[in-house]
Amino acid sequence: MRKTYLYKAVINKQTEANCNKWLELCRNLYNQSLEQKIKAYKEREETISVYKQMSQLPDLRKSSIEFKTVGSQVLQDVLQRLDKAYKSFFQRVKQRNGRAGFPRFKSRNRYDSFTLKQSGWKLDGRYLYIKNIGRFKLFLSRPIEGNIKTITIRRSPANKWFVSFSCDDVPITEIPESIKEIGIDVGLKHFLVDSQGNSIENPKYFRQSEKLLRRRQRSLCRKKKGSNRRNEARVLVAKAHEKISNQRKDFLHKTANAYIDKFQTIYIEDLNIKGMVKNRYLSKSISDSSWGMFFRFLNEKAEGATRQIIKVPPHNTSQICSGCGEKVQKSLPVRIHNCPFCNTILERDHNASLNILRLGQSRQALTDRFLTTVA
Repeated sequence: MRKTYLYKAVINKQTEANCNKWLELCRNLYNQSLEQKIKAYKEREETISVYKQMSQLPDLRKSSIEFKTVGSQVLQDVLQRLDKAYKSFFQRVKQRNGRAGFPRFKSRNRYDSFTLKQSGWKLDGRYLYIKNIGRFKLFLSRPIEGNIKTITIRRSPANKWFVSFSCDDVPITEIPESIKEIGIDVGLKHFLVDSQGNSIENPKYFRQSEKLLRRRQRSLCRKKKGSNRRNEARVLVAKAHEKISNQRKDFLHKTANAYIDKFQTIYIEDLNIKGMVKNRYLSKSISDSSWGMFFRFLNEKAEGATRQIIKVPPHNTSQICSGCGEKVQKSLPVRIHNCPFCNTILERDHNASLNILRLGQSRQALTDRFLTTVA
């Protein structure tokens, strides 16, 4: 199993200057290589492959003293990133799925990471040493497990530094076995309500920081472009966004862990979140809730813990009565489900979560029956 460990790092001014220099050189190489690909395409020459561009790196390192200080595998990774972006563009054009998004030239502050592979680094306890860069003091919030394959140095928009370790052969997390099943309905008033009647309030981190963010963004707009004060204002805006992002991810990780630890099978709705955020009245609240990120965390954690996440169609889960199965129409502001057929009275989201659980169990039973018949 592959897993990524992310740690905050503290570095001195010299190491930071070296990192920024490498990032600038990587950005220049990325832009030059992209220009080379575009020129070859316009002149209808043979497509320049990533391997051909890699074969030109030794000459580049010989002709430029600055590029000679950058690790060869770091430069190779830059070309591999560009090749991946280039191929993805043509794949999106072929699929005709929205805007294709041609790879763009990277401006300053838009290339913020570089990757090392097998050589050029040494990990000694909580200290990481990189050749021609310097020392990184890591805050090891959890131990690194498995075999380290790549190390990525990343600069955040708030000018903070992070080190990411991508590891193979990470042992699967052992958690107590369980046969319990649960249905989850996400919403705006409550972040989620499960089929056992438990609810988790929506923290609304963006709404909490909206006034502060508004003031800082207005201050940024008043600053002259290219000035030091504008850069300082940009960092303050980035710090506000970073805090919101960190609060949200911490909340989502803890919530996902709580359900993965207790339940073997979790049923969720297969929501079209991209379509839902087009609602101009609810788009900000939906984005602030980050249902898509929560579902992604659930899937990632379930894969590593041998749990099961099953998606069910969301159609009418709030309208159908969980008691008798009859359809009871109600608008979005109506938060109580009151069935006139069986007199069931439940909170709207609790009723929906019970329907999600029932629908998921019935679909899973049909799938198991089909597999048994085929076998």
